[in-house]
Amino acid sequence: MNAKAPARLAPDLLEPLPAAPLLLAFSGGLDSTVLLHLLAAHPEARARGLRVLHVDHGLQPASAAWAEHCRQACAGLGLSFELRRARVEPAGEGLEAAARRVRYAILAEVQAEGEVVALAHHRDDQAETVLLRLLRGSADGLAGMRRLRRFGRGWLWRPLLDLPRERLLAHARAEGMAWIEDPSNQDPVHDRNYLRQEVMPRLRARWPGAGAALARSARLLAEQAALLAGEDRRRLAQVQGADPATLSLSALAAQPPAWRARLLRAWLAELELPPLPGPQLDRLAQNLLAARVDAVPELAWSGAVLRRWRDTLHAGYPKPPLPADWQAVWDGRAPLPLPGGGVLVLEPPRPFDSPVRVRARRGGERLRLPGRGHSSELRDLLQALGVPPWQRFRLPLLEAGDGEVLAAGDLAVSARLQAWLDAHEARLRLRH
Repeated sequence: MNAKAPARLAPDLLEPLPAAPLLLAFSGGLDSTVLLHLLAAHPEARARGLRVLHVDHGLQPASAAWAEHCRQACAGLGLSFELRRARVEPAGEGLEAAARRVRYAILAEVQAEGEVVALAHHRDDQAETVLLRLLRGSADGLAGMRRLRRFGRGWLWRPLLDLPRERLLAHARAEGMAWIEDPSNQDPVHDRNYLRQEVMPRLRARWPGAGAALARSARLLAEQAALLAGEDRRRLAQVQGADPATLSLSALAAQPPAWRARLLRAWLAELELPPLPGPQLDRLAQNLLAARVDAVPELAWSGAVLRRWRDTLHAGYPKPPLPADWQAVWDGRAPLPLPGGGVLVLEPPRPFDSPVRVRARRGGERLRLPGRGHSSELRDLLQALGVPPWQRFRLPLLEAGDGEVLAAGDLAVSARLQAWLDAHEARLRLRH
């Protein structure tokens, strides 16, 4: 550590402070404990609204005691504290990645409109992130983490990103702070721990400024990436479908090869999906883009999935079909929640003449569209409408008391129901 650097950090190092309420993600470890105290000592942070969230992943026997430690730390500083307990289930990724995904999902859920989420990542974290992403073949890896970026309903802010961990440690010791030591941080089976314990010390032994140099390179390349962002948006608009979660494959194929990979990464980032590692991008080109027109290939990673159907690429988190035995009675007055997410609504709310039954598809159903004198198989109608196969069994069917199918979600509405909707100036909507 530089001997001239003061042991204690001043709250003004956080400036410029975002002009918005702050939500601190507080693990109780060294880094977030330092940030907690710096924010608590900053009058403007308190004045604008400062609250604290701790996520208990339940991965360690002492996690409940850690949560209590965090609660007491916030109580001692007079700060609002919220505890959320999470269940971590890896979905094709490691435990670390799964915990991170769950944590960020909770942060987005708890975040208020316009609120800034504060994270305690520091310069050493930045260097490790750059190395990890490079080793995973990510073209975005060199840019590292950004100090401020859009997130959820507001922003994500990393005010300590230019400080090495040793400065945080010196400050915490000088101030007599108490923090949690997570034993999993010492387990070299995790990639980041291996870099921290084995690789970075060797790099610093040969190049003492290695951490700072990696962070500086990340900052410079992030600036270059920002210059390209405008062109990314322009080109992405040329290939993106009316549904933001879709891309036209023919339009994507018309782009130069180097731009295809950039646009795919920009698209996934816009959808707030995990980044695709380099090898996955190669598989995407081979399996999805080069697949037969009648094939339905897919690529799953970190809980997300990419699927091709016809000329369209679809991205998102997979949702299970409606349970085969699910059904409900709906009178139209209030939104009807669906298993696994989504709601059926009438806009504006209207009571049906008689309640309808809402159920899952079973196959073989028929529906008569407006202007037709005969009914058609629902399977054929959905295929003609371009509904991808994996979405068809998420569509709830509305059924009259006499058994006639009135609608499949809001995509295929029967002549009988459409006449009623027109007469009542209403619209059937399926919100995802």
